[in-house]
Amino acid sequence: MATQNIPEQLLPELLERFKDEPVTNPSQPLFKACSKTGSEIWLDTGDMEAVDRLITPEVSALTTNNTLLNKEVQKGIYDGLIKDIAPRFDALPGEKRIIEMAFLLNALHGLRLVKRYGGKVSVELHTDVAHDVDGILHYGQRFHNIEPDHFLIKVPLTPSGLLGARKLHEKGIPVNFTLLFSTRQNMLVTLLARPAFSNVFLGRIGAYMKQNHLGEAEGPGEKTVHCTQRCMNTLREETGATTRLIAASIRDYNQLPLLCGIDVLTIPPKVAADAIEKLKGPYHPMTDHDFKIVYEPGVATSEIQIDKLWHVTEAERRVFHELADNIPDDAWELVDYLREAGIPDIFPHITPMEELYIADDGKIPKHERWADAISKGETAIDTLLNLAGLAAFTKDQKELDNRIAGLIGK
Repeated sequence: MATQNIPEQLLPELLERFKDEPVTNPSQPLFKACSKTGSEIWLDTGDMEAVDRLITPEVSALTTNNTLLNKEVQKGIYDGLIKDIAPRFDALPGEKRIIEMAFLLNALHGLRLVKRYGGKVSVELHTDVAHDVDGILHYGQRFHNIEPDHFLIKVPLTPSGLLGARKLHEKGIPVNFTLLFSTRQNMLVTLLARPAFSNVFLGRIGAYMKQNHLGEAEGPGEKTVHCTQRCMNTLREETGATTRLIAASIRDYNQLPLLCGIDVLTIPPKVAADAIEKLKGPYHPMTDHDFKIVYEPGVATSEIQIDKLWHVTEAERRVFHELADNIPDDAWELVDYLREAGIPDIFPHITPMEELYIADDGKIPKHERWADAISKGETAIDTLLNLAGLAAFTKDQKELDNRIAGLIGK
């Protein structure tokens, strides 16, 4: 894939259009108290007005993604810029033109966040390269070269994502590995891809339970996060792994005290504002706490296999270590290895009709569609949430791409 230098050439000029001055606020007691439990504080947004209100010395990074960037672009703040620079991309083929312009917007917005707030900023790859190892490496390197001291490259959990992130790691490029929903997914990612950060989207786990009438939202996400943190602490001791865990998709301010002790908390602005107003403390590390899971009457936990969210089997541990020592050459080889080892439900075969179901359901899959496959071990809740998350990001990326296309008349 030939490197296109148009966005990189334009960025210094475009950055000058925005008079972003550094912003910070006095120390925030809540953030300071959470930090003392061992948790680094990030904000989960690209909304500069929101960050202006909440940024403090305790906030060390911002996370963005395809959805959050799309929200900013859809405000129209870059419409004039898109029209002005469009002729510079005329020599590129149609789809490539849109992807390159989307890359530029992502990099530009990330640079503005760095300039204004000074910390790390996670920037996410275009969803078109989620299943393309070479594409992940290509765009990941370009993001890194633009802002090597501040950009973290977000790569989603796919077979290609694992291999692409490993290649970025080997080049010294820090990755924030995303769309993870279980301890076992995080163990696989930590051993094989070796990113700087990985995560658990705990809010979506709770939403899956609640919306599908399987149990209460409180508990399963928090339990998964803390079990994952303990697993990663063990991996650090046993293997020297350096991946740090992010508690992501925090839905409610009451979750913050329950997440203290996790390496990183990335907090949406509304949750942060509510927490500042309503929480009083005290705050203690909760990593050794055993969270109670409340199920709906009649729910058979053996059938929904909920424990796959926080339990790693001995077979999975063995296979993940084997993969880490013998990196597959391509994504299909990785998938085949897992299936032949008796772990078919992390990257299951999905039919075209099932792909439509996943996209139609939104971020939270309808459990009834998948109940039989889950009970048979053909798929799992963490896998379905991962697939749904990538589908949702793809939809939002398409909306961003369509706005570009509409503005340039293509």
